[in-house]
Amino acid sequence: MRIEPIQIVRETENWVAIHKPPYVPSLPERGVFTAESVQDWGRRVWGDAILCHRIDRETSGVLLMAKNTEAHRHFSMQFEHRQVKKVYHALVNGRIDFQEFQVNLPINTENPKKIRIDKQWGKPALTEFNSLQTFKHFTLMECRPHTGRMHQIRVHLAAQNASIAGDQLYGSPVPMLGRIKRKLSGEDRPLIDRFALHARRLELTDLDGSPLVIEAEYPKDFAVFLKLLNRYDLG
Repeated sequence: MRIEPIQIVRETENWVAIHKPPYVPSLPERGVFTAESVQDWGRRVWGDAILCHRIDRETSGVLLMAKNTEAHRHFSMQFEHRQVKKVYHALVNGRIDFQEFQVNLPINTENPKKIRIDKQWGKPALTEFNSLQTFKHFTLMECRPHTGRMHQIRVHLAAQNASIAGDQLYGSPVPMLGRIKRKLSGEDRPLIDRFALHARRLELTDLDGSPLVIEAEYPKDFAVFLKLLNRYDLG
């Protein structure tokens, strides 16, 4: 497995927005090492850089790093007070039609290996979903989490029988090319080797009060998956 390099999306004197590739951890990992974390990479490049938030190791997409304590405080307060609009894209199993569909189900995160919906002991969690493109077997879904619980998007989609493609932890099989292409040349292969979730956009406020919108394009594996669906899974 070749891990792509971290890319800079935009940089100012106070902050840097980066595109985190899949399989790169946001923070240093405990135990098994797969790649240099975004936090360690940022400190190696800028010295005092600090991550303002994080995303899962397998999730690709935009992350914001502060270059100084003032910027870190400014952005961290926005994340803490839920003033940041976060937009994710996911390829989910099934032909799903969600339009401004809200899932408001509490999530229990006490056991990181068994995060679940828990109406008695879970913490409030709200996500809005919109179908962007439907295929025969999959749907390109826009996901807008209004809270920031661990695995929130993944758990909320699984609760709607619309698990993210490749998310084996929450009930999805590995998506295979043979499912959408009738005639294969050679052996069948996965359409993607991870769960298909991408942090697409952040909308927040810069230090000078101006609106700030940062986007990250799809990484290669997500883009290829979508390209194959458009070729073989329409209709």
